[in-house]
Amino acid sequence: MRYPVMLERVPEEEGLPGYFYAHVPSLGLTTNGHGMEGALDSARDLVALWNEEKRFNGEPVTDVSEAILATVEVA
Repeated sequence: MRYPVMLERVPEEEGLPGYFYAHVPSLGLTTNGHGMEGALDSARDLVALWNEEKRFNGEPVTDVSEAILATVEVA
């Protein structure tokens, strides 16, 4: 299964230079990793574990939803 992942740089004030958040909107999950590839690797691992736990508990695995990224400007 393929899940959309949104990457967002971790703010400098959080003290993790070079790190990115990886948001998986279809599942409501967020993780992080060093660099974009590290964040994507973390997301892949998290989604795999999430789905494994769902299957183990006899729950359905969440279908993938379409992700649309938009930006709003606020004054």
